[in-house]
Amino acid sequence: MYALLILGLIISLAASWNVNATFRRYEKDSNSRGLTAAQVARQILDENGLYQIRVERISGKLTDHYDPSGNVIRLSDSVHDSTSVAAIGVAAHECGHAVQHEVGYFPMKIRSAVIPVTQIGSKFWYIIFLIGLVFGNSQAGQIMQMIGILLFSAIVFFQLITLPVEFDASHRAMKTLESRYILAGEELTKARKVLTAQR
Repeated sequence: MYALLILGLIISLAASWNVNATFRRYEKDSNSRGLTAAQVARQILDENGLYQIRVERISGKLTDHYDPSGNVIRLSDSVHDSTSVAAIGVAAHECGHAVQHEVGYFPMKIRSAVIPVTQIGSKFWYIIFLIGLVFGNSQAGQIMQMIGILLFSAIVFFQLITLPVEFDASHRAMKTLESRYILAGEELTKARKVLTAQR
């Protein structure tokens, strides 16, 4: 179990590093039309009839997400006003999630159903696990460690079952960016690399 926990942590850290590294690589490459990520998001939403969904700024870097309960796409400080192909790729990806929600994409429904459990797990798994380590090899310590590992395993499972959602959102994003001539040529290639890293 400890080996699985360590493996999961390594994979999570490696994935996070890859996303940040790929975004940094293309965050200074502006698109030829001079559009900001927020403008692109608004355009994609409007073209899909999603006028009710707002586009807002949120603090942080790559904290971008679609919130179906609030009908809002939140773009991070590093994305919202950026004209980079990296930022536009991220914004289009979040719009892909909004479209998924609108059309009732089934894997998206499954993901939404398990999000509350994984949110709890992501906040508390390591605390519970560390408390278990403090108690050592006692029965209480072993139980706490096991609960921590199970919560972390639930997070890993959540990531696996949401892969189809992420792939589909990226596919929708790239299709829109190309068909609406928002990005072209090398810009599309760079945006695709950012979206591939996000998955």
